[in-house]
Amino acid sequence: MKILKRSVASLLVASVAYTGFVQTAQATLIGTEQVAQASAGRIDDRARIDAALARADIREQLQKFGVDPQQAAERVGSLTDEEAARLASSLDSAPAGGNIVGVIVFIFVLLLVTDILGLTKVYPFTRSVR
Repeated sequence: MKILKRSVASLLVASVAYTGFVQTAQATLIGTEQVAQASAGRIDDRARIDAALARADIREQLQKFGVDPQQAAERVGSLTDEEAARLASSLDSAPAGGNIVGVIVFIFVLLLVTDILGLTKVYPFTRSVR
């Protein structure tokens, strides 16, 4: 019993001594300018994506892939900020006034993956019949 008490006491002494080495989190306030810039960037990215989806050639290509443009627009609206920024940057790298098949394929694959995961119901061929 004496060995058990010593072991527990040693463990407690070691754990209390170790708590001084634990790093603490520090929080700082961010300025209004940083918040305004971040929200303006998000709004700008989504506006560029919406403008691209409003184009007739992109709508035709989406319909050719079997995607309803309205559902694609709703799915783009539910993208995270990082995904929207990545999609908007791929719009910038597309040829000016040319074919942006890469963006359309990205949206197609994104919708396909979310359909397979069961988050959306865009493509009927991804649902299993039970």
